[in-house]
Amino acid sequence: MIRWMYEYNPGDKVIIDIDPTNITTAPHRRYQGRVGTVAGLRGKALIIDVEFDKVRKTIITTPDHVRPFKAQSNEAAAQESTQQ
Repeated sequence: MIRWMYEYNPGDKVIIDIDPTNITTAPHRRYQGRVGTVAGLRGKALIIDVEFDKVRKTIITTPDHVRPFKAQSNEAAAQESTQQ
């Protein structure tokens, strides 16, 4: 899957996965592997809320450095099947 082709909406969960080929928009390496929630969009960038040491941090990065949280898609599919 190509990361920048996926469409993120506010409320989606994402995993921060830093792509080393585009380092100018990368978040700090301490956030590598963290799960966050998309709070909004800012141009082509995503605003992501991440809880780090019991404090909510806001990260602004491009879709190159995030990937969808797969458990979220499984939950959505389960909810759709129960509603039908």
